[in-house]
Amino acid sequence: MTDRPAHLNQVQLARRWHLSPRTLERWRWLGQGPAFLKLGGRIVYRLDDIEAFERAQLRTPPSTAEVPA
Repeated sequence: MTDRPAHLNQVQLARRWHLSPRTLERWRWLGQGPAFLKLGGRIVYRLDDIEAFERAQLRTPPSTAEVPA
């Protein structure tokens, strides 16, 4: 078993991504960002969903060979 947490709360995720917790609130309101759970009055994000969202945001820069000079 690992010491890896299964969930992060809003503040923990905001720290991980160097965002304001309010940004995560706005994303939830707009239907953006990673999937989340609402447990009673608490919002938590599953680590698996966070990592899937991060992978989906991965962009690679265009090759310099493809850029016209």
